[in-house]
Amino acid sequence: MSDLSHLDDAGRARMVDVTGKPLTDRTAVAEGVLTSAAATVERAIAGDTPKGAVVSTAELAGVMAAKRTAELIPLCHPLPLTRVAVTVTPDAGLPGFRIRAEVRTRGQTGVEMEALTAVSVAGLTLFDMLKAIDRTMVIGAIQVTAKRGGQSGDWSADRGEGAAT
Repeated sequence: MSDLSHLDDAGRARMVDVTGKPLTDRTAVAEGVLTSAAATVERAIAGDTPKGAVVSTAELAGVMAAKRTAELIPLCHPLPLTRVAVTVTPDAGLPGFRIRAEVRTRGQTGVEMEALTAVSVAGLTLFDMLKAIDRTMVIGAIQVTAKRGGQSGDWSADRGEGAAT
């Protein structure tokens, strides 16, 4: 019925069978931003926010979220993650925060969803921790910016489809 890998012949949703795929090293990088008022960034940098250390808390929340992606996205495979690094960088030029996640595994399927989930939850955590001082915040531009490994090969947003990262 469909060429879509998450649908069976009758059109029902299914988890893709990766049993026959080889174990390979896989990496995905995702990025996003939270824009805010300039004063919000200044207060976060100064550590003068009602809920404390917003950057480190958001980074930790992103790591925790990546580890639980299969519980949140119905057809994702639970994966043994070997690395999750989330960085939140204040950027006065936005103004706001740049969020980046790098996720790795050795497995039969990629970790793009884990990287996207990490960035999304880190952004949501920033929003939650700063909403008392800034209701103008916007979370956006969340995207996979690079992936390495697997059947489809390496890809980087900077270099285009099929380019090595």
